[in-house]
Amino acid sequence: MESHPLFLRAIPAGKPYKLLTTHTPDFLQLRGSNGLWKKTKNMGEGVIVGILDTGITPGHPSFDDKGMRPPPAKWKGHCDFNASVCNNKLIGAKSFLKAGADELKHLPPFDVETHGTHTAGTAVGASVKNVNILGIGLGEASGVAPRAHLAVYRVCSEEGCQTPDIIKGIEEAVNDGCDVISLSLGPDSGEPFYLEPVALGGFYATLKGVFVSAAAGNNGPNVSSVSNDAPWILTVAASSTDRQIRSTVKLGSGLLLNGESMYQPKNWTSKMLPLVYLAGKGAPVNADKCLDGTLDSKVVKGKIVLCDRGVNTRVEKGLNVHKAGGAGMILANDKPNAYSTDADRHFLPASHISYVDGLKIKDYIHSTKNPTATVLFKGVGYHTPFNPSIASFSSRGPSLASPLILKPDIAGPGVSIVAAVPTVSVGNKAQIFDFMSGTSMATPHLSGIAALIKKAHPNWSPAAIKSAMMTTTDATDINGKPILDQVGNIPADVFAMGAGQVNPYKALEPGLVYDLTPDEYIRYLCGLDYIDEDVNAIIHPAPKVQCAKVKVISQEQLNYPSIVVPIPKRGTKTIYRTVTNVGEANDSYKAVISVPKGVSMKVVPSTLKFKSLNEKKSFKIVFKGSGKGHSTGELKWVSSKHVVRSPVLISN
Repeated sequence: MESHPLFLRAIPAGKPYKLLTTHTPDFLQLRGSNGLWKKTKNMGEGVIVGILDTGITPGHPSFDDKGMRPPPAKWKGHCDFNASVCNNKLIGAKSFLKAGADELKHLPPFDVETHGTHTAGTAVGASVKNVNILGIGLGEASGVAPRAHLAVYRVCSEEGCQTPDIIKGIEEAVNDGCDVISLSLGPDSGEPFYLEPVALGGFYATLKGVFVSAAAGNNGPNVSSVSNDAPWILTVAASSTDRQIRSTVKLGSGLLLNGESMYQPKNWTSKMLPLVYLAGKGAPVNADKCLDGTLDSKVVKGKIVLCDRGVNTRVEKGLNVHKAGGAGMILANDKPNAYSTDADRHFLPASHISYVDGLKIKDYIHSTKNPTATVLFKGVGYHTPFNPSIASFSSRGPSLASPLILKPDIAGPGVSIVAAVPTVSVGNKAQIFDFMSGTSMATPHLSGIAALIKKAHPNWSPAAIKSAMMTTTDATDINGKPILDQVGNIPADVFAMGAGQVNPYKALEPGLVYDLTPDEYIRYLCGLDYIDEDVNAIIHPAPKVQCAKVKVISQEQLNYPSIVVPIPKRGTKTIYRTVTNVGEANDSYKAVISVPKGVSMKVVPSTLKFKSLNEKKSFKIVFKGSGKGHSTGELKWVSSKHVVRSPVLISN
């Protein structure tokens, strides 16, 4: 094939890529009389969002088109369902399962995995009132851009997501006329961009002016586990919201420990019951983790069983306790997941608690002759403190493919997110909404926000939209405290949350943006020491380049909204950036800095004065010192109306 004139590059299919898994419109200040939707009259009208995932559930109320206009004239896609299924909301649906097993190659884009329906509903789902799960009222469900059009590309099946299907799906979405592409899937970290389908397809989208957001991955808290880390892609970490489905553990000592569970039985008496923990001498191997076959019904029948997180799924543990005759379960986190709890649909009364609270229960069991416990179900709670916080599972930087580009870029809601699913049976009831957690759930939130920005600023480049979101993030939680990492409940670092928690209101009017052109990305790729063949594989169909004839841009000098500074020992490093005025025509910005430890930092010039819209101003930041390891600070450009914030990371 290499001899064929149209041949560019053969990429090994490799192993399949993984899928990365109501209240958020309120949490993000979109809904209500003072919300973004009403104040700006912007719900994403006319914008087309492409979801590459497991397909869709047509006919779901989240994809009703009541009040929606036909898609814009530029739309070139089609619907693989019959004509009566697609509408002015769901305007396109295609399937690309060509690289998997033969029986998958002709399947329509119906979602049998639930993942694709959930991500689509999160991004652009229509408003659905009176949503409830297991009898718990959860109010009105809506996507972030509820008036945007939806195009679905099925590139994943139960076997995963194959490289050729992902690339073809992105290409098709771009050619069909999508404005935003959302990918809640990803590889393991460390793949070079020329072998990574999201990076390859994402660059094609960028060339055509299409914004791409993708999940950072669910391999946290491991260092350098972040995926989808090309700089032309918005890489999304997962954070919590301030809603919890509360189930509180009460010990015989009177101690109350707050946890979560979606299953909240109405016939539960909250009677104190014997409490057991099968660990240590004489206990079956892995009985502490409540694996199938490890629980003796003679020991656990009629009792509350403490189970440690790990090996099998959280819900499987409860099922095993239920099968052995246990009356209830307390699920204690392992240390890596520390404070990250989930509201799962358990099979029996249960509470998912933190690692620290699990240690308290174990101390109580070991110090008490006849320990007892029960679970108190308290329903839905809002405005819980220490939120948002970064989920323990959310993948962390630094990027292996390009360490001097800070990844992930940004954090968004990704824990216990309620959205549309195909009809599932829960107990004796059919449910069409469900909870899911993951960077998969965070990503469509950012895709929806990108649609809102695209509606407000149709001529902005993908890099400008990305910059608008990154430079207007929040670094503090709802109580004004630093955003915490659920691993250890300590302040989250930039490798966990990137620039911070997305703030849609501010992102709509950022003041300044750090813009980038495809040519700058090409010069950056040449700076990665890729051979010409590798660079040209990425940038196709742009004209081929010879890197020896290109003025390269080193990683840290790419005009990126976040700043990573490699400083040699006792050295000096100067970083250059350019901002574009998208705020007021006549405006002035002053540099306000927070200096990383171990270095000095000076911004030149320290004031930027603009006389017109879209005017560009360049500046430099001079760093001196010998900071050891990683230290962080920030640069803010502050005007009378805007604060444009960039995290600064010293790396050596």
